[in-house]
Amino acid sequence: MSDTAKLDDKRDWRATFATYSHPRVIQFLFLGFSAGLPFLLVFSTLSAWLREFGISRTAIGFISWIGITYSFKFVWSPVVDRVPLPLLTRWLGRRRAWMLLAQSGIAGGLLAMSFCDPRTDLWHLVMFALVVAFSSATQDIAMDAMRIEATDESLQGATAATYQLGYRIAVLAASAGALYIAQFGSWPIAYQTMAALGLVGLLTTLSIAEPERREASGTAEREGKVADFAAGLGPLPRWLRESLIFLYGAIVCPFVDFFIRYGWMALVLLAFIGLFRLADIAMGVMANPFYIDMGFTLAQIANVSKIFGFVMSIVGALTGGALVFRIGAARLLVPAVIAMSLANLTFAAIAWIGEPNTLLLAGVISIDNLVTGMAGSVFIAFLSSLTNAAYTATQYALFTSIMTLPGKIIAGYSGWIVDTLQASHTFGHKFGGYALFFCYTALLGLPALILALVVRRQFEKETPPPLPKEG
Repeated sequence: MSDTAKLDDKRDWRATFATYSHPRVIQFLFLGFSAGLPFLLVFSTLSAWLREFGISRTAIGFISWIGITYSFKFVWSPVVDRVPLPLLTRWLGRRRAWMLLAQSGIAGGLLAMSFCDPRTDLWHLVMFALVVAFSSATQDIAMDAMRIEATDESLQGATAATYQLGYRIAVLAASAGALYIAQFGSWPIAYQTMAALGLVGLLTTLSIAEPERREASGTAEREGKVADFAAGLGPLPRWLRESLIFLYGAIVCPFVDFFIRYGWMALVLLAFIGLFRLADIAMGVMANPFYIDMGFTLAQIANVSKIFGFVMSIVGALTGGALVFRIGAARLLVPAVIAMSLANLTFAAIAWIGEPNTLLLAGVISIDNLVTGMAGSVFIAFLSSLTNAAYTATQYALFTSIMTLPGKIIAGYSGWIVDTLQASHTFGHKFGGYALFFCYTALLGLPALILALVVRRQFEKETPPPLPKEG
């Protein structure tokens, strides 16, 4: 390589990592924290609280259905995308107004949960947890739309990476942080602390600028169809006429737009989105039970997963963002799918070894989190590129809802599969059932790999945006 080429390559990498210093990119570190904070507080952390207070596993399982809220957020995403909030929208803008309302619901819901005793106020606790989950899903809708609209294509990878970084920090606070506070203080203090951390999102929303509304090419023509639709309604009552126009513009147009832009490929894209994380989600449900059955203590699991897992997920997210900037998201989809499946095989390996080795556990968790972080940045950037700026919230909410739903459905059978395989004394090995289960989850990545190849071929003309030149 010539000296000139080396210098240009050095400048390219310098420009790549310089994207992380952009003000908009930094802002999404704090917004990502706000997005990640409530997630575990209505899932695994809440389950630990309920179990410690003697709530049955069956009841805890039913309560976990609160998570379905996230998978159906596309249902009310058109409202978040189009409906202005009294006073707030005029003051903050359409994205920040909904974000502020949702963040208030999260903080208020967590605070209300802290005053409930699961032994006597379980119903109220569940209702407040549902408020937190609904508010969190609503925040995701508005925040994802703002992230896509706030930066151009060259910064999508970097914003996805810092968003994930903030998200992971919040998950650490809501899991290990909340558990430590509950152990040395109490569960009410833990949830009150988490409610106070909700101020991070509120203050960030109030301090940043509303992104300019951008129109994608061809949007004007499609919006013109709304006017044609309105003209064809005839002499209907005003309230009914306005309701039908809203439904057509807010719900029908975003979905029609997606299929018009991508044609038959739209079905392939939706199938790929639903299958991309199938292997990862199906495996994740059985990870902690596997660690416990292996003989690892809760302290070992927490320390390794929260330290090694956290660090490697951050490294993965930032690396993924940098690779998206240099190579392009579509070109990285196939490697991402392969990496996630191979990561599952490392769990099969440690199951086959069958001894609780902390060093091996650290290695497996590090690989899994590194791969997940990288794949997350790639996939977020790719999904962002599929949206039309005129319908950002609705379309992105649809994508992220589809992304998790198939995995959650299949993951519900994970425990039954492991129990069946273990009962059959697979390979005559103590953990043979687990080993075969993790191999099975790796194979779940094959459909996504086939579709990734199709999607890659369709988007092969995609090129990463030009790197900024030095003056």
